[in-house]
Amino acid sequence: MRGQFITFEGTEGVGKSTQLANAAKTLENLGVNVLVTREPGGTPMAEAIRDLLLATRDEPVNEITELLLMFAARAQHLHTRILPALDRGQWVLCDRFTDATFAYQGGGRGVPEQRIALLETLVQGDIRPDHVILLDAPVDTGMERARRRGALDRFEQEHRDFFQKIRDTYLARAAAQPEKYCVIDAARPLDQVTEQIERLFCQWASRSGAL
Repeated sequence: MRGQFITFEGTEGVGKSTQLANAAKTLENLGVNVLVTREPGGTPMAEAIRDLLLATRDEPVNEITELLLMFAARAQHLHTRILPALDRGQWVLCDRFTDATFAYQGGGRGVPEQRIALLETLVQGDIRPDHVILLDAPVDTGMERARRRGALDRFEQEHRDFFQKIRDTYLARAAAQPEKYCVIDAARPLDQVTEQIERLFCQWASRSGAL
């Protein structure tokens, strides 16, 4: 049986990494074999591309350069790690995937959606996440949380309007496909967010026949 592919999305500081780790524990406690990974990254080569993307630099980064690097990392990640895991029956939990590209490079940078969709088809074919968990919080809340974590990477140093456009794009995508996206209010207390996501994963595991 093919595994489930579930992605965690959201702007900076919404708690994706924390909730992804909690979800993995939930599945493991249910006896489900899980792979936890992230984008950009997930393989040695893709992690090297991640370092290029996140590093602060004096040289301006063209939005198409950024877009192509994102998909280069994704191609390597998808074909060498994600797809083999799904074929083995593992559930893959990924910290961001192509929704992030539509949000960050599309909404944030202004790259036309059609260009992103073209690369999505080239790299992924018909592979799409089975479920997308969108952790949503006001931009100011997320930015404050991100600042408390420590040094900011190149993306985290962007201005507020950039992140507002990203949030708006995420919410528009979720509204267009409500059967696929689960929007979680990440501004609530941590335990409440965790409990809601645990319930979702228990339901999905039961429906999929993994239990």
